[in-house]
Amino acid sequence: MGPIGMPELVNIGLGVIIAATPLALLFGALLSCNSATFWDSTNKLVWVLAIIFFPILGSILYFAISPKQRIR
Repeated sequence: MGPIGMPELVNIGLGVIIAATPLALLFGALLSCNSATFWDSTNKLVWVLAIIFFPILGSILYFAISPKQRIR
């Protein structure tokens, strides 16, 4: 096995970024949901379950839809 060159380092870096993005989206949505106050108390539970069971889609939908349901 030879030394690691620039193409291998670029591939490793891109792999780390691609793997970390959904996790960052998931944790960001969960933290935002936890600190938010909703008009209806069951909305928070529904959003948390949606984010946990459908991490990418649930997080995207949370950031797109939930601002209309939150108390400012």
